[in-house]
Amino acid sequence: MDKVSGKLTVFFEEPFWVGVFERVLEGKLSVCKVTFGAEPKDYEIYDFILKKYYQLRFSPAVATDVKETGRNPKRVQREVRKQIQNTGIGTKSQQALKLQQEQLKTERKIVSRKQRETEKQRQFELKQQKRKEKHRGR
Repeated sequence: MDKVSGKLTVFFEEPFWVGVFERVLEGKLSVCKVTFGAEPKDYEIYDFILKKYYQLRFSPAVATDVKETGRNPKRVQREVRKQIQNTGIGTKSQQALKLQQEQLKTERKIVSRKQRETEKQRQFELKQQKRKEKHRGR
């Protein structure tokens, strides 16, 4: 059976509070960045996860090595303290976010190019129609 793990890191990135969802599925890491705005309360984050987690658009998966962590509570507490002090996000997560950003950028370029071409074609058709009307002497 495959192991799925998830992690949410919430931090302040001028001027908004941002959450980074990290999901490791079958040894591949995918990431999604969510902007919260004002500082979210614990119950707001929990509510967001319950209602909107499945609507999130995760980045394409990046290969990563999954470490088995011990469940020593003191060690877990130290790791949490370290993560709170560390304001950035992991480099693998940054790579995954960058990959998603580039993918969305190419999709936007394709859509805008199609819109531009259809508008250009429409303008050309209008011009041709006007020329025909003038030629007919109307």
